[in-house]
Amino acid sequence: MGLTQAELAEACGVSRKTVNTVENCVFIPSTVLALKLARALNQPVEMLFWLEE
Repeated sequence: MGLTQAELAEACGVSRKTVNTVENCVFIPSTVLALKLARALNQPVEMLFWLEE
């Protein structure tokens, strides 16, 4: 989408560090944050987060 971590964070109401930790699989976001990230990136949440079999 061409967004910086800071821009994505602002769109979701979280810090840039939160976005960074989600990207690096250090932090698993709440359902609400996952949905906000998906909305900001114009993607279904399943494209961003999934369960391993």
